[in-house]
Amino acid sequence: QGFAVGGNADTIARLVAQGLSEELGQQFLVESRTGAGGNIASDFVAKSAPDGYGLVLLTGGHAVSAAMYKALAFDPQNDFKWLSLVSVFPFVIGTSIDSKIKTIADLIAAARNEPDKLSFSSVGVGTTQHLAGELLQATAKIKMLHIPYRGGGAPVQDVITGRVDILFDSVTVSRAQVAGGKLRALGVTSTSRIPQLPDVPAVAETLPGFNVTSWAAIAAPAGLPAEIANRLHAAIARTVARPDVGKRLFDLGGIATSSTPEETATHVARAIATWKRVVEQAKIPKQ
Repeated sequence: QGFAVGGNADTIARLVAQGLSEELGQQFLVESRTGAGGNIASDFVAKSAPDGYGLVLLTGGHAVSAAMYKALAFDPQNDFKWLSLVSVFPFVIGTSIDSKIKTIADLIAAARNEPDKLSFSSVGVGTTQHLAGELLQATAKIKMLHIPYRGGGAPVQDVITGRVDILFDSVTVSRAQVAGGKLRALGVTSTSRIPQLPDVPAVAETLPGFNVTSWAAIAAPAGLPAEIANRLHAAIARTVARPDVGKRLFDLGGIATSSTPEETATHVARAIATWKRVVEQAKIPKQ
């Protein structure tokens, strides 16, 4: 995996590695090759032998990289044999508890009434949260002002205090602030409501078809023999179905989800196509 030790990607990779070790009777170890938003690890596995001994955990940021980078050292779709999703991670759209905006419909009405007056925060330009905000604007035909931050807790704090109007952030960050009575959750970005915030409507209830989630998936180098791919996929699916794994993913703000190799490849292809379209329409500079 390509992210910091102890982070969500690392935690999920270790859950999967432990499950595969137990399911297949062969030890799977997690190696972190950090840098370039996970692309160093992606490139390493893409160029590895397709023998089933080298796998990679990829996240929704993989599809964002395909849209945000002018060039990558690997093909983000075709250099991998996609084995299965492990989890999907919706985002929360929120505002200060003191805001007059109480629903997604209120947000849309306010933004249409005064274009570019409402501001929304994200953890950085070109992040999934930023692109989720751009997709909301395109879908609802509204205009808001993007306020990017460099990660950390500032985005949510500035929304809580009213310096910024709208927040796009993870379930784990948002849920804690909602529970503390500081943030009003307007909607979740998945197609339906989520168990972590069951009383919060899905944005799709107001904007049918709206769907933005990050995700975690397991892939191998392209060219992996079908027999090995099928065996690995089955072991991953059994791992994801375990109640203890589902509970851990729930705590991380995710929803345990497995998929066939074909379904996973389609999921990734759609995500890449969506973000390429959003980046082009919003005229976001590529890196």
